[in-house]
Amino acid sequence: MKSLPRTVIALGVVSLLTDMSSEMIYPLLPVFVAATLGGGAVSIGLIEGIAEATASLVKLASGVVSDRMRRRKWLLVVGYGLAGSVRPLIGLARAWPVVLFIRFADRVGKGLRGPPRDAIIADAVEAGSRGRAFGLHRSMDHAGAVVGPLVAFGLLGAGLESRQIFLAAAIPAAAVLLVLLFAVREPPRQHTAQRARLRLVDLRGLGGDFRRLLVALVTFALASSTDAFLLYRMSQAGIGTAGLALVWSLHHVVKVAAAYLGGTASDRWGNRRALLAGSWIGYAAVYALFAAVSSPAGLVAVFMVYGLFIAAPEAVEKAWVTDLVPAERRGAAFGWAQAAVGVAALPASLVFGLVWSSVGSSAAFLSGSVLAILAALLVTRVGQGS
Repeated sequence: MKSLPRTVIALGVVSLLTDMSSEMIYPLLPVFVAATLGGGAVSIGLIEGIAEATASLVKLASGVVSDRMRRRKWLLVVGYGLAGSVRPLIGLARAWPVVLFIRFADRVGKGLRGPPRDAIIADAVEAGSRGRAFGLHRSMDHAGAVVGPLVAFGLLGAGLESRQIFLAAAIPAAAVLLVLLFAVREPPRQHTAQRARLRLVDLRGLGGDFRRLLVALVTFALASSTDAFLLYRMSQAGIGTAGLALVWSLHHVVKVAAAYLGGTASDRWGNRRALLAGSWIGYAAVYALFAAVSSPAGLVAVFMVYGLFIAAPEAVEKAWVTDLVPAERRGAAFGWAQAAVGVAALPASLVFGLVWSSVGSSAAFLSGSVLAILAALLVTRVGQGS
C-alpha cells in the first residue's frame, strides 16, 4: 500500500494537537461558566449556539474564497492561529460574556480553516487514496479528543485549577503553528484564482449529484442531535460523572479506529454509496436501541457501537464530495457541505430536546432513527441521474 504524502500526515498532526488543546477546555467549560462566572443553562446554550452557528457560516465563505486563492495554506495559518491564540484566554475571563466573545473568535478560526484544509488533502492524494487520507485525518482528530480530556483530568488531579488548565492549552496550540509552517507543503494546483469565477451561493457548478448528496447529508444531520443527550441518557441510568468521563474517552478510541477503517474501506471497495447508506442504517439501529435499552452496561455498549457508525462514514463523505465536484470547486464544495450540516445541527438538537421533554426520550431517539433511515434512502439517489 502506497504511503500517504507528508502533508496529509502533517495535517493529521495539526488536527490532533488542535483537538487536544480544545478538549482540555471543553469538558470543563460548562461548570466554569456556571459555577465560576455565574452563568446558567441559558448562558451556556447561547455561547455554544452562537459559536457553532458562526463556524458553519464562515465555512461556506472560506471554502469559496479558498478556490480563488493561489495558496490555500494561509487560510489555515490564520484560522488555526486565531483559534489557538484566543482559546486559552478563557482562563482570564471574569464574566461569561467574555467567554462568548472568545468562543465566537475561536469558531471563526475553525470556520476559516476547515474547507481549505480538506481541499488541500484532496489535492495531495490520488483518487484511489482519498478515503484513506481523510480516514487518517479524522482518526488523528479523534485521537486528540481522547488525549485532551485525559490531560485535563490529570492536571486537575495534580492540583491545577480550571483557569490554569485553560492557559496550558496554549502549548499544543502553539505547536500547531510550527507544524503548519514547517511541515505542510501545499501541492501545486492546476486551477488558479484568475481562472475561477465563483459565487457564494452558486450550487449549479457543483453538479446534480453533489446537490443530491448535500440533501442526504442535511437530512442525516437533522437525525444527529448533540452527543450531550446520549450522555444525559446514560446519567439517567445511574452512570456517574467519573464514569461518563471514562466512557467519553473510550468512545473516541472507537472513533479513532472507525474513521480510518471507514476511509480505507471506501478506497478498497469503491462503493461509497453503499458504505454511507449502510453506516446510516446502522446509526438508525443504534438510536432505536437507545430508546429500548435501560441498563447502564447496555447503554455503554450501545454508545461504543454508536462511535463506530458515527465515525466510519466521515472519511467516506469527504472522499465522495471530492469525487463529485470539479477540482477547481473543491473548496466551495467542502464549504457548502460543512456549513449545511452545521446549520442543520441546531434545529436537530432543539427538536430532539423538545420531543424528549414533551413525549419522552424513547420517542426522541426513535424520531432520529426514522430520519437516519430517510437519509440512507436519499443517498441511494446519488449517481442515479435526475
